Amino acid sequence: MSEGMLRIVLIAISAITVLSGLTQWIAPGFVLSFIAADSDVLSRQLFATVGMFMVITGAMFFQALRAGSYEPAIPLWIAAQKIFAAILVGYAVFNGNFLPLSLAVAGFDALSGVLAFLYWRRLL
Repeated sequence: MSEGMLRIVLIAISAITVLSGLTQWIAPGFVLSFIAADSDVLSRQLFATVGMFMVITGAMFFQALRAGSYEPAIPLWIAAQKIFAAILVGYAVFNGNFLPLSLAVAGFDALSGVLAFLYWRRLL
């Protein structure tokens, strides 16, 4: 995949991260109703907090990509965040805290992390 195409795909992924994080932040109970075994006040609060971080990191990556930034730290840490998010969602499914449907989210995060890592390698 060319660098330009990779940037376009990552811009789309970062926009999706912002939008899904915003949904998670504003309506955590709604999102959890699809992916979680149960939901209480604390889990909704923590899920909303994670959504807020998704908005911020997704927006940072979006802005860096749109500006054509060559700062390699940004895609490196986005890649790490996405890979570890995928691992932790998979772990939550394994423990019965998240429903198997959330493995689609984990797969999207894992793919996003790999693509961000490939982009980081091209910046070096």
